[in-house]
Amino acid sequence: MIDHLGINCADLAAATAFYDRVLGVLGHRRLMDFGTAVGYGTRKPDFWVGTFDGVGPNRETHIAFAAPDAAHVRAFFAAALEAGAEALHEPRFWPEYHEHYYGAFVRDPDGNNVEAVCHTAQEGD
Repeated sequence: MIDHLGINCADLAAATAFYDRVLGVLGHRRLMDFGTAVGYGTRKPDFWVGTFDGVGPNRETHIAFAAPDAAHVRAFFAAALEAGAEALHEPRFWPEYHEHYYGAFVRDPDGNNVEAVCHTAQEGD
């Protein structure tokens, strides 16, 4: 995962429903819920989604979540599409980053660019 990142959202219920689903396939879960902020991770909250009165629109954020292998990147992408995300880039190798970089990108309910990435993928995975 990452240490740590927080974003604001317009609709906390929609955002947490999305992240419950897509992070679940990567082995992460809700660890803390304060009502206006929810923390996700495996051992500690690494990623936070929150809202507050008058949050208003914000800029797109890019978030890359670690995946253990290419199969999990594909599972993340499928779960995201099932949750209503917009596909930005289907799962594939990105050799311009490095030889084993395998990632997929979607747009979440608030317009953020969300990626799942594996840095150890091999051709044929």
